[in-house]
Amino acid sequence: MEALYTAVATANGREGRAVSSDGQVDLPLAFPPALGGDGKGTNPEQLFAAGYAACFASAMGNIARQEKLDVSDVSVTAEVSIGKDATDGGFGLAVVMRVELPSHLEGPTGEALLEKTHAYCPYSKATRGNIQVDLVIE
Repeated sequence: MEALYTAVATANGREGRAVSSDGQVDLPLAFPPALGGDGKGTNPEQLFAAGYAACFASAMGNIARQEKLDVSDVSVTAEVSIGKDATDGGFGLAVVMRVELPSHLEGPTGEALLEKTHAYCPYSKATRGNIQVDLVIE
């Protein structure tokens, strides 16, 4: 792969800060209450969810342009869960991608668009075979 852009960020743990090299991201990090924290900061799962949702929506826009489909009213929500990984006792992630499609994309057209997007999206490629990703049309 020839890199077109490289994002650089530094973090010092789940209860610290995450800062990008250009200063555009500078966030306090905290464990969410569900994991015993005070929730007074973002967490890696939220950051991953935001990035995946944005990337997936952009990938869908690219596929839609190629197929001359209007996706201006599409909304993508990524739900990233963290839990115990039964295989090694550590932690693992799972994702549910919820895509709200307008009525003109319901049925087979929308389903095909979603599958093509999942095949094309860089985040989907990175997670494929590594974590469970469920696609849900709403």
